[in-house]
Amino acid sequence: MKNYIQSKYDSKYKFAPKKPVKTFRDLDIYQRTLECSVIVVKNIRPKLVILKYPFLEGFINCAMTVPLSIGESHSIRFGDFVAGIALIEKAMSGCNKMIIYLEHIKGMYGSKLDTSLIDDVINRYADSRTKTFHLELSWKKWNGANRVDNPANKVRL
Repeated sequence: MKNYIQSKYDSKYKFAPKKPVKTFRDLDIYQRTLECSVIVVKNIRPKLVILKYPFLEGFINCAMTVPLSIGESHSIRFGDFVAGIALIEKAMSGCNKMIIYLEHIKGMYGSKLDTSLIDDVINRYADSRTKTFHLELSWKKWNGANRVDNPANKVRL
């Protein structure tokens, strides 16, 4: 057996090929934001009902709007690219709104709730917001490469 001192880089950066995206359900940001909405509805909402949080309906609607917008944008971008981008930007906006709601809840009820759970969900939404932005850039790059007026796509005789 090899006497080996493990480097901090050894197990952290293993290569794994990306799974192809066939449907919106394959998108990491869809899965993460759906997971966040389940956590919000299942773990945070019941406590907010007891505490009579005044913005509960908007909070729950916003949690569901994010994965809904991602799913819709994935499909609509093929027919109406501008509308698809607008929906993906709506999802990014929803992530920001969820962070605001969660910070507001934490500020109002701090010790009455599990603040570590709220901080975890805040971090998940912030990470999803960044990944959604990168997805938008990727879509824009893809659209630019596939446009009819792109000189690289013109037929050469």
